[in-house]
Amino acid sequence: MPISKGSSYGEPSALPADGVIVRSDAEARAVVERTRQEGRPVPPLGLLGGDLCRTLGGPGDEARLWSAEAVRFSVDLGEVLLDGRLRVFVAHLVARTRGWGRFVVAMNAQFLGPWLLGVRGHPNDGLLDVYQGRLSVSDRLKVRARVGHGAHLPHPAIKERRTAAAQVDLDRPLPVYLDGDDEGEARNLSLRVEPDALTVYV
Repeated sequence: MPISKGSSYGEPSALPADGVIVRSDAEARAVVERTRQEGRPVPPLGLLGGDLCRTLGGPGDEARLWSAEAVRFSVDLGEVLLDGRLRVFVAHLVARTRGWGRFVVAMNAQFLGPWLLGVRGHPNDGLLDVYQGRLSVSDRLKVRARVGHGAHLPHPAIKERRTAAAQVDLDRPLPVYLDGDDEGEARNLSLRVEPDALTVYV
């Protein structure tokens, strides 16, 4: 059940014996896609790195994951149809031109590398934070100067929405990256969130 405003989030618990340790968002995504293709439940994931780990305050300490100091979280999962191809993402989807002149971003985590991009996002609120923009060169420079500490919004050239599902139809295909992995180009993005899809530990 997605978290409600004011409620506590996370509880102390060591990673169980069947847990899988991952060191990046891309590794976590690969585990999810592989087990789903095999028709098996997704195992608990111990996060040692990546933007979802950072969002949850994970220190990247493997010994901690197996101890009583670890914290267990229920998190949502992003799903997307890329021109009809079903894919998932644990932290973020990015479709963009080179240099970020045009972009669509869907955040399940708060961070995208060094950028605090999903300022209001929460990985267990049942929503994706979706941003769509077309920026001039001067606007790109201004946004980049502020996005590291989350001060880039609001911006008149960036449309933002928090939603459980979204349909984005681009006028031409853009390269798409899921948790940092290159998924090729796509023109039609059908986004949705699957609440409480994963159990992760940090």
